[in-house]
Amino acid sequence: MQDKVGIVTAAGSGIGRASAIAFAQAGAKVVVSDVSEDAGIETVKLIRDNGGDAIFISCNVAEEQQVIDLVNSTVEHFGRLDWAHNNAGIGAPSKPIGDTDSADWDRCIQVTTTGMYYALKHQVNAMVKTGGGAIVNTASTSGLIGTENLATYSAAKWAVNGLTKSVALEYAKKGIRVNSICPGMTLTPAVEHWAKEVPEQAKYIENDIPLGRMGKPEDQANAAVFLCSDQAAYITGVNLPVDGGQIAK
Repeated sequence: MQDKVGIVTAAGSGIGRASAIAFAQAGAKVVVSDVSEDAGIETVKLIRDNGGDAIFISCNVAEEQQVIDLVNSTVEHFGRLDWAHNNAGIGAPSKPIGDTDSADWDRCIQVTTTGMYYALKHQVNAMVKTGGGAIVNTASTSGLIGTENLATYSAAKWAVNGLTKSVALEYAKKGIRVNSICPGMTLTPAVEHWAKEVPEQAKYIENDIPLGRMGKPEDQANAAVFLCSDQAAYITGVNLPVDGGQIAK
């Protein structure tokens, strides 16, 4: 990834922050993007303190013009766009579909699915101009199997995986590879908070994972870097579970 230029969305914490740091450690130039300026700038500081090259650009992926500005500003600053990790997405309350709030559906789909559409649309157009690139999208194991009481979130992530496959086919001959990672239960700050509140549930889930532990943000980040690197040059259109083997069951 040496000197390759890319974007990580939702890079202010969790998987996004770990990804931005991992790309920088692999030699890439990183545009850190997040809705939280303070969190994004902190990620940039962590990268720069370790000798990496990063800048922060604020972006709410649910707003198409902000995504256009993010891509354009990246190209203006670094001269090109070689890779992207589209990590931004949100969840919805865990309820049977009959009890869900339609506003939660609208918000989740707008950020997680429509935001992914905006990102892919404008990233591929930038990459075509410089001869190709690689994109990895953050989906979920809930985008590979049905998940009880998570119909909204599952639908959004299934859409991400479908977008990944379709765009991979559309742009393969133009030198752009598109894959997704599908994290299982990963110890982001939100999951760590949940695990402390309901430790018995967390332990039950952990015991159900074949590798015997929940994932770390770095596990997801390493997969994202690999899929964007030349080591994955013959891999496109893949929805890769990064879940300790859970859905293999």
